[in-house]
Amino acid sequence: MKLDAATVMLQWASGGMLFLWFTKRSGEISMGYGKLLRGVYAAIAMLGVGLGVAFGSIIGREVAAAVLATLAIASISRRDNIIDIAAAAVGFVGVVLASLGTDHPDDLLWLARLLVGAVFLGAVSDAMLLGHWYLVQPGMPRKLLNQLTNVLLVVWPLEIVVFLLPTGMISVLNGSVDDGWNGVLGWFWLACASMTGVLAWFTRAALRERSYSAVMAATGLSYLAILTGFGTDLIARALLTV
Repeated sequence: MKLDAATVMLQWASGGMLFLWFTKRSGEISMGYGKLLRGVYAAIAMLGVGLGVAFGSIIGREVAAAVLATLAIASISRRDNIIDIAAAAVGFVGVVLASLGTDHPDDLLWLARLLVGAVFLGAVSDAMLLGHWYLVQPGMPRKLLNQLTNVLLVVWPLEIVVFLLPTGMISVLNGSVDDGWNGVLGWFWLACASMTGVLAWFTRAALRERSYSAVMAATGLSYLAILTGFGTDLIARALLTV
């Protein structure tokens, strides 16, 4: 079992910047939200660079992560978010280069897992951060969090499918691939994958309620979803990395 932490950091930062652009494109969120997320994802991208240098560098991936961080910092005080989508695009190029830089027998499937995983991690992370921002800016329309939750509900089954395709998590569940824990990790992955969808569905249901407390309930559910979401991606990645 092993996990390429530098690639995970780049995926996380790329997906996060993508959905920062997605949420801010309507111009209904204050500048503070953009500053927060740009700073967070710049730091995550640079952490990925450090991990890559320390534990096995893929030059293209590290360059892309550094450029993403630079663009995020450069746009930190801007009202428009054109640079955000540019940073996300550079990050996704880096994810592709990370896939090409590994010797994996299922190259196209592995690339699909990395790209879908980046979108999935970004969606679940930004849903949690956006829900939290309602505490700072309670007048924001609920449609913003609704839209992000709907995106998560679309990408969630794709995340599961790409990890079930052979050789995938079905092989772990039936014992063909040893997880080193007598199958426990395979079933734990299944629980995380299932619960992420359930939590996203309940988040959307909570947002249908009119009271402000419903937004806080949705935020609490999104905190749980980020835990199960990362479990869904990272456990499968660790078990299926060769």
